[in-house]
Amino acid sequence: MRDVGVVAAPGSSSAGMGVGAVGAAAEAVAGVAAMQEEVGIRREGPEPHPDEPPKKRVRVPDGESGKLEDRLYSVLCCTVCLDLPKASVYQCTNGHLMCTGCFIHLLADSRLKEEQATCPNCRCEISKNLCCRNLAVEKAVSELPTECTFCQKQFPRSSLERHQKEECQDRVTQCKYKRIGCPWQGPFHELPAHEDECSHPTKTGTELMGILGEMDQNHRRDMQLYNTIFSLLCYEKIGFTEVQFRPYRTDDFITRLYYETPRFTVLNQTWVLKARVNDSERNPNLSCKRTLSFQLILKSKVNSALECSFLLLKGPYDDVRIKPVIHHHSFCNDANETDYVPLPISDSVECNKLLAAKNINLRLFIFQVQK
Repeated sequence: MRDVGVVAAPGSSSAGMGVGAVGAAAEAVAGVAAMQEEVGIRREGPEPHPDEPPKKRVRVPDGESGKLEDRLYSVLCCTVCLDLPKASVYQCTNGHLMCTGCFIHLLADSRLKEEQATCPNCRCEISKNLCCRNLAVEKAVSELPTECTFCQKQFPRSSLERHQKEECQDRVTQCKYKRIGCPWQGPFHELPAHEDECSHPTKTGTELMGILGEMDQNHRRDMQLYNTIFSLLCYEKIGFTEVQFRPYRTDDFITRLYYETPRFTVLNQTWVLKARVNDSERNPNLSCKRTLSFQLILKSKVNSALECSFLLLKGPYDDVRIKPVIHHHSFCNDANETDYVPLPISDSVECNKLLAAKNINLRLFIFQVQK
């Protein structure tokens, strides 16, 4: 630690400050320097906001001292987003680390741009076959401390989820009388006091019937899809098959990516499925929002209208989340194609999983309506 000296301004009297004041100033400066050294402050400028996301933290340069957690952070973080991976960790052939989200996003972008995906650090080729998981890094990251979003205390990442769900006294919870309409939510340690004073148990039967009526209406809306599926399973003619979407490029001046399945037979008819990305916008790789839409095409000639219901589900070996949506169309020789309808995936992350794969494997169900 450097010595701190106090130099009096020209023309001023040292007696004006006093020996005690000089000593106190020197001790204050030394104390601040010691505190900075203890907490490991290595950057100049204002302190970061406590709510600043981890990916905005500055990586520690090689050879610079600091807290062990910060040095490990700079070594184990993803080379793309500079954040610590929350799940699987992949590495290129030269050992550079990527979290699952960034790895899948790089593969999806390469599919959209019709380029070979490369590591952002060393530019070597990456793919699901060339890259492998780094289990040692995954275990090391799980032991690094992180803050609970509710109580701000630090816990190992491997135990944080259990703490936030079961143990944290500041975790957000809801009143047990939510089922009869209580909207309260707050810290867990305030729950007993609220439930003792909650007014919903004392409501009249008429008031509760109105609340339960709204809840039943929402429940019936959720059950409508499942009831429709069960009614479709009673149809006489039902067919299903595994379909594989393969990527192709249009022959236009500006090529666009689209997907198409080989011809397949269901219900003694020949069909084809087509899919497109972001409704065939010009540069889908420049957008963070990714969507897929598809259409069903009847290739056979029919003598009369073929009224069908159909839906797409995930394949037996994929982990993509698809919420079933039932579509209806009356197929005939003059109207053998459905409109493009959205593939009901939950978000852009799930869409990137499909785009990153070599082929998209789904399961198609077709129900023929008997007249």
